[in-house]
Amino acid sequence: MAIARRRFLSRFLFLVAGAAAVAPASPTARGQTYPARPVRLIVGFTPGGPTDILARLMGQWLSERLGQPFVVENRPGAGSNIGTEAVASSAPDGYTLLLISTSAAISATFYDKLSFNLVRDIAPVAGIARVPMVMVVNPSVPARTVAEFIAYAKENPGRINMASVGNGTTPHMAGELFKMMAGVDMLHVPYRGGAPALTDLIGGRAQVLFEGMPSLVEHVRLGKLRALAVTTSSRSPVLPDVPSLAEFLPGYEASVWFGIAAPRNTPADIVERLNGAINAGLADSNLNRRLGELGARR
Repeated sequence: MAIARRRFLSRFLFLVAGAAAVAPASPTARGQTYPARPVRLIVGFTPGGPTDILARLMGQWLSERLGQPFVVENRPGAGSNIGTEAVASSAPDGYTLLLISTSAAISATFYDKLSFNLVRDIAPVAGIARVPMVMVVNPSVPARTVAEFIAYAKENPGRINMASVGNGTTPHMAGELFKMMAGVDMLHVPYRGGAPALTDLIGGRAQVLFEGMPSLVEHVRLGKLRALAVTTSSRSPVLPDVPSLAEFLPGYEASVWFGIAAPRNTPADIVERLNGAINAGLADSNLNRRLGELGARR
């Protein structure tokens, strides 16, 4: 089972990476006229989380670049599967797209029964970025380092609420990996997205959260949350004073990738036009700078 899962994830990551590298070909008449009306960009999480933030940045760029509104539509629930299902069942005409993340690939193996097959029913359009997650705690938690937190968790088994943005999501898996490697017992509390999880964390109803950097940076800088570590193997230039988890748990590493996807059988010329527009955005200095401020890396 573990080998099958690795092969599945590797294949989808390969497809997304391949889509990001496609050079736009000479468009047909259909590609030249697309889009002729507003485009929906589906996000499988609530507003305010990393997926939503990146969707709105890319949606604004695509609206300006292609001359039609790219409207973000949030369809939260089931670890982003509700949003993915909505795109998989949509007409393959380029007018319904998906802001996809690692959570979609994880869900394909986490859930026994889904109404769609991710690799078969969703076509990659372009990769956007990878971002680290951050391990953050409510300031009332009496731990200022990962080592102190591990000691605190071992003294309070099952009494620390670990919030996540949903079952089977990348932050949930990052938290479970931490629990396994640190040998601690925490109560997992799943939410429908990053915003409600952050609300309860800031309010003290949860004590720790692993979440993508874009939605956490300002809360950390304002002192509403305490960052203990980033989940990538090295530190992030966005939070240079925050250590990596690997400094405390050698071998620990986790990050989130994001991309744009479409229903299967979406015409190749439309995919190529979208791919070219997205890659132009990633090469734009202003958008690239904004993504970098959020911790995103290509």
